Amino acid sequence: MDQAEQLRNIIKAKDIKRSLARVITVTSGKGGVGKSNTAINLAIQFKRMGQRVIILDADFGLANIEIMFGAVPKYNLCDLIYQGKNIKDIITWGPEEVGFISGGSGIAGMSNLSRDYLVYIIQNLAELDAIADIIIVDTGAGISDAVLEFLVASGEILLVTTPEPTSITDSYSLLKALSRHDRFAKDKTQIKVISNRVDSDEEGKNLYTKLNAVVSRYLKIPISYLGSVPQDNQLARAVMQQMPVSIQAPNSPAAVAYDRIAQRLMNKEVAQTIPKRGMAAFFSHIVTGKKQ
Repeated sequence: MDQAEQLRNIIKAKDIKRSLARVITVTSGKGGVGKSNTAINLAIQFKRMGQRVIILDADFGLANIEIMFGAVPKYNLCDLIYQGKNIKDIITWGPEEVGFISGGSGIAGMSNLSRDYLVYIIQNLAELDAIADIIIVDTGAGISDAVLEFLVASGEILLVTTPEPTSITDSYSLLKALSRHDRFAKDKTQIKVISNRVDSDEEGKNLYTKLNAVVSRYLKIPISYLGSVPQDNQLARAVMQQMPVSIQAPNSPAAVAYDRIAQRLMNKEVAQTIPKRGMAAFFSHIVTGKKQ
């Protein structure tokens, strides 16, 4: 039995004893399109719906989540991996008791760790399933290997794009790279598009229609439309004050849009179609390099 199989057996044994968190990965083809704002504000909306939420800031080196939350973490994921901290040590609690974990920069080296070390890390990550109902993974932007590793491990991907031609092109390029990844399982992955910074709902739908047309024709992978978030000066002001717009201006057009998207994601019919993998299985998929 190889190391990957041993790790999967450990996870399966733990799955029998615990409920699994829903892991939602938020990504974008380029930076500056509102990906981290989407992750944070959806987290706030989920929390208000009675869900326990933790964000993993996997945009290594940029620390977008902690800046937007106005909170500085004492420890990050590197401290769990390399310094022996436990999972509760590295969770920072932000506004409205939404937790977040700063990724640091050490995940790329996880595949080189010993089996015992990986078991320790994955067992700690498994504890997140007891702490959170929903875990939102905020990836870096673009088509780096690190971003693709998170995407192929995820069963539910939210792709944030804007009407800018470069954003649409980069979103397509990201989906193209994902579709060609040898561990991408399109039949086990739901990709949902959020049109951000649009002038109207119609513009948001048209943006999705354009992207879907080329994705369906050339990549043959299914994507769906989740909704749109309008241009909103109140969101920009909230960012400057290091506060999510859903808290700073809960009745603003952007906050209302995030609430509507969160409600759609929590719709019973939608939620039942999402296989809950849990955080341990999510990271095991990354470090073992096997399809789930």
